[in-house]
Amino acid sequence: MAFQCQRDCYLKEFVTSVVSCCPAELKREINGKKETLKGFNVKLQDTILFPEGGGQPDDHGLIGDVPVLRVTRQGPDAVHFVGSPLEAGQEVTVKVEWGRRFDHMQQHSGQHLISALADTMFGYKTTSWELGRQRSVIELDTPSMKPTQLQALEEAINEKIRACVPVTVQLLSIDDPAVEKVRSRGLPEDHAGPIRIIDIEGIDENMCCGTHVSNLSHLQVIKLLGTDKGKKNKTNLIFLAGNRVLKYAEKSFSTERSLVSLLKTGADEHVEAVDKLQKSVKLLQKTNLSLLRDMAVLIAQSFKNDPQRGNFFSLHK
Repeated sequence: MAFQCQRDCYLKEFVTSVVSCCPAELKREINGKKETLKGFNVKLQDTILFPEGGGQPDDHGLIGDVPVLRVTRQGPDAVHFVGSPLEAGQEVTVKVEWGRRFDHMQQHSGQHLISALADTMFGYKTTSWELGRQRSVIELDTPSMKPTQLQALEEAINEKIRACVPVTVQLLSIDDPAVEKVRSRGLPEDHAGPIRIIDIEGIDENMCCGTHVSNLSHLQVIKLLGTDKGKKNKTNLIFLAGNRVLKYAEKSFSTERSLVSLLKTGADEHVEAVDKLQKSVKLLQKTNLSLLRDMAVLIAQSFKNDPQRGNFFSLHK
């Protein structure tokens, strides 16, 4: 089935009812420390909280005033892990943490656009992707990308964003011939219900369960940060979309101002200034080591020439 969050990705509040609530445990890791939480798994009649899948993390939010700590999919159902029990049959208001949701929408739709144009322009297929907390990565089936290709791809991506291209959702039956024509990396084994297609008009049709923007203009902007060498002769393309670009620019400017204050130079001279500092530090370290050696020789000679020296000598600095 398609959840309400998939039918209307912009819905922030939704009234539904509790189907079931049973005791459960949640294992998670925070700052490298593993912990097990005791709570309850709740199934709702429908939900606006997206369960993790398709490379996209789950939503956070509230059921009534109870925080939802994890949402997973089990066949046709979304399972919400909460810390307090809810009564089966009761009507509840579900609220999504909108900042997190919209960020995921921007990154996921951005990935679809990047993958489609990388394929169209250069024939580079996407083999996997990861929506990270700070930046996202697309694994492309190519050993490398030239800087000119990266620049051309970024220009084409942002041109499509400025063109305000519509993004729509289609629901098709699994035996519909149209399913064979869309881009896909396959369905999960426990998939149930219709096939969901994300259609970026004139650019891409892709099988996907995630939440997406309704128009490419909602992506605002995409910045391709660069590439890293991937596994098995592949390339990792690192990108930011939407509000993440603005936050990145704000953080970069703050860092730049701090460096201007510390280095007493303009932003364009920071690399040169740091290079000079590193060379100065290396020279000082070399000079310091030489002085320490000379001092050790003098101290040893002084001890040797001392007529009242003992049999042992120690010096601490």
